[in-house]
Amino acid sequence: MLNFEFQVPTQVFFGEGAEKEVGQRVKEFGGHKALIHFGSRHSKQSGLIDRIAGYLHKEGIETVELGGVQPNPRLGLVYKGIELCRREEVDFILAVGGGSVIDSAKAIALGVPYEGDVWDFFTRKQKVERLLPLGAVVTMPAAGSEVAVGSVITNEDGMQKIPLNNRKMRPLFAVLDPLLTLSLPPYQTACGIADIMSHVMENYFSRTQNTELGDRLCEACMKTLIHNGRIVMEHPGDLAARSEIMWAASLAQAGLLCTGRQGDWASHDIENELSAVYDVAHGAGLAVVFPGWMKYVFEADIRVFVRFATRVWNLDPSQFSDERALALAGIERLSDFFTQLGLPSTLAQLGIPEDIIKDQLEMLAERAVKNGGTGQFMKLYKEDVLHILKNCAG
Repeated sequence: MLNFEFQVPTQVFFGEGAEKEVGQRVKEFGGHKALIHFGSRHSKQSGLIDRIAGYLHKEGIETVELGGVQPNPRLGLVYKGIELCRREEVDFILAVGGGSVIDSAKAIALGVPYEGDVWDFFTRKQKVERLLPLGAVVTMPAAGSEVAVGSVITNEDGMQKIPLNNRKMRPLFAVLDPLLTLSLPPYQTACGIADIMSHVMENYFSRTQNTELGDRLCEACMKTLIHNGRIVMEHPGDLAARSEIMWAASLAQAGLLCTGRQGDWASHDIENELSAVYDVAHGAGLAVVFPGWMKYVFEADIRVFVRFATRVWNLDPSQFSDERALALAGIERLSDFFTQLGLPSTLAQLGIPEDIIKDQLEMLAERAVKNGGTGQFMKLYKEDVLHILKNCAG
C-alpha cells in the first residue's frame, strides 16, 4: 500500500426530499446571490429549477439562472456564465444536474475571480488559487463530480476535452435526493451506471501490492452497481435501487477507493478523445473502450483480472482451463452486463460511421497519448491505443 492523504470536505445531504433544504445550505455557506446553473430544458419544464429558486428565495437569497449545459460541457457556455456572474455580482454557484453541469459550474466558479482566460487553468498556464463557493443538487448519478476534485471542459476550438484536478474545486456541499433520478430515461440511467463502474475500475485495476481493503471496497461498489443496475433497468421506479446507485456514484469519486494505490485512467483518456471529437455520451463511450482496454492489458498482471472474475462475477476457477481463460471470462461478463443495460459494445454502435472510424483512429490515438503516454497498469503509447481502438471498431 502507498502512503496517502485523504480528505473529503464536501458535506453530503442524502435522502428523499433533501432538495427542500438547499436554500438553508446555500445560506449556511454565505450565499447572498446565487447562479442556478443547469442543463436540459426538462429541468426547467419539470418545475425543478423553479422549486430550487423558491427554496433560495425563502432564505432571502437572490437568484439568476443559466441553462443549456450539454454533455461534454463547452467552454463557450462557461465564458457566458463568468460574464453573467460578474455582471450580476453573484457570490455563489449552485449546479443543478449531473456531472456535466457540475463541471461547468466549477469552471465558472474558477473563472469569475480570475482576470485572465479561464482556459489558462485547463492548459496548466495558471494554478488554481481561489474560486467562488459552489454547491450541487445532483439529478443524474454518474460522474461523481459533486464530491470530486476535477472538472472536464471541452474547448470548441479544436474540440479539446481537458480535465483539471485540484482539491479546491470540490463543492462545499452536495444534495443527493434519489427522488430526482426517477425521471431519468433508461439510456441515461445506463450511461450513468457505466460511468460509475468505470470510475471504480480505474482504481481497482492497479498493480500496487497489499491493498486488500481498497480492493474489497471497490468490489463491494461494483457488485452493488451490478445488482441494482439490473433492478433499475427492469423496474425504473425502484427508489431503493436508485438510492444505492446514487450513493455509489459519489463514493466512486470521493477519493476513498484510490487510497493507497495507483489507478490507471487510460480508458478515460481514450474515451475523452472519442467524446470530444464525436460528442458521444461519456458512459456509452466507456462501455466500449473499457473492455477493449482490458483485453489488451490483462496479461501485464493477470492476478488482478483473475480476482475481478472470481470476486466480482463469482466465476469458479475450477470451470476454466487456466488463469487466462478465467480472466477473459470476467471481461466478457462485464461486456455482457453493459449490453444488458442497452449500451453499445463497438464504436460503430456508438453511431460513428465506419469510414470516419477508419480515417480518424490514428488521430484519436495520437491525441490520447499527447502527454507522452497514458495509463499506469500498463503504459500505453500511440500504437497501443490504436490497437485498442481498432479492436473496438466493430
